[in-house]
Amino acid sequence: MEQTEEHTDTHTDEQDEAVDRNDRKERIGVVESAKMDKTITVSVRRQMKHPMYGKYLERSSTFMAHDEGDEANEGDTVRIMETRPISKNKRWRLVEIIERAK
Repeated sequence: MEQTEEHTDTHTDEQDEAVDRNDRKERIGVVESAKMDKTITVSVRRQMKHPMYGKYLERSSTFMAHDEGDEANEGDTVRIMETRPISKNKRWRLVEIIERAK
């Protein structure tokens, strides 16, 4: 007689999806442009150390992010999160406005 071992997996697909959602990249940056409809351009600055000379250099990357309610304005500090492709260039969405521009 064959004995079948019952596979007891306590991990569900819903838990996998929740873990994946929490692993998304987040960046904090400044809104450079809010002229487009439901879209903002966010500049994210970072410091890197020069590999040979050791001097710290400032680098920046620009991301287009989805702003559903057109809430953010130029100069605001915002948090953006990686998401599914929304358009040709938009792969990020606005999570929260950390600080309003003065």
